[in-house]
Amino acid sequence: MRADARKNRDQLLTVAREAVAEQGVDTSMRDLARRAGVGLATLLRHFPTREALLDALLRTSFEELTAQAEELAASQSAEDALLAWLRDCVSWTTTYRGVTVLMAAAIEDPDSALHASCTTLRAAGARLLERAQAAGAARGDLDGDELFALIAALAWLGDQPSFAPSADHLFEVVASAILTGPARVG
Repeated sequence: MRADARKNRDQLLTVAREAVAEQGVDTSMRDLARRAGVGLATLLRHFPTREALLDALLRTSFEELTAQAEELAASQSAEDALLAWLRDCVSWTTTYRGVTVLMAAAIEDPDSALHASCTTLRAAGARLLERAQAAGAARGDLDGDELFALIAALAWLGDQPSFAPSADHLFEVVASAILTGPARVG
């Protein structure tokens, strides 16, 4: 890739990161191009669809959360690893308004640009859950899909102005419902 094209792509991702954090995943592509100081055609050359842009924007975070699950599994108890990952995953999803709806749709659509990243992330959470279940630290009637749904629900709650003040408390309630022992969620 030419240096000027790389510079434009990097600028677009920087602007997109800020805009999506401010306005959510439905932010205008035209507005992103304008804010980045490039034409819409330039944006579309790099990212032909909104989903392609969001994949490039979110892929690093998905990879980091997936790697974090592996690191936590290797360094912490099953309960602590699941709890820490769950907290970080919910916290990350609240960074970009609307991302959980996008992720849920991508998991169901193998043709989605986000499908692979989302299913890999869900699988990482499922492995932590299964490990905690095997250790007797998490309820056995929950699976990885349901854990992913709970993350989405908690992220949605944190994104709602009327629920945001109690988001931490609601996280603790949900976490204590997942964990079977005396939860250390505080």
